[in-house]
Amino acid sequence: MKKFLLLSLLALFGAASARADSRAEYVTRIETCEAILQQFMANPATAIPAQVLERARALVIVNQIRAGFFFGVKDGYGVILIKKADGRWSLPVLVGAGEISLGLQVGVNASETVMVITNDATPRMLFNDRFHVGVDANAIAGPNAAEAEKFNKDLLETPVLVYTKSRGLYAGATVKTGWLQRSDAANFTLYGTQYTMPELLYGDWVQPVPEVVPLMEYVKKLAP
Repeated sequence: MKKFLLLSLLALFGAASARADSRAEYVTRIETCEAILQQFMANPATAIPAQVLERARALVIVNQIRAGFFFGVKDGYGVILIKKADGRWSLPVLVGAGEISLGLQVGVNASETVMVITNDATPRMLFNDRFHVGVDANAIAGPNAAEAEKFNKDLLETPVLVYTKSRGLYAGATVKTGWLQRSDAANFTLYGTQYTMPELLYGDWVQPVPEVVPLMEYVKKLAP
């Protein structure tokens, strides 16, 4: 029975992903991620402090939905932007996001997360198709603006600082938030190119399409 439920949930999310193949859907994902970041920054309880953003070498914004009973399946999407060596922010590149967990869990809920990556090596782990947050790179809950006493060197140098609207996390707590995965096909459609994630993030061969410019400008404003 448990196996059947798990397979059913996977099929449900797989079908949803299969339908999300139009450019309009991918534009909506970019706009949703921009809105998530704006909402985080507008709320003092979730706003990312300037001291953290100053150290950002990449930002990941994730939108997920969790559904389950005996098994929990969290499926979603996100974007990643990296800060290039010359200080410019890259194009936002679409990624997949997911997690499977065991144990009694009832219902459906949404989860929104912003990750501040503080080094140049961690984003490149996504080149290997799938990157497990908190496993492939250390990840902890990031401090908010009210937690100035927690702004120590070790915390700010953690590879991934995670900000989420889920309850129960405190600054410095170890975090495992599932995986991020390359979505080259989605980016082919969004940008009308055959360039893959490495070229889109680190190259200058593809110009921003109009729909991604507002997100790029907002990130530039937050972390110039």
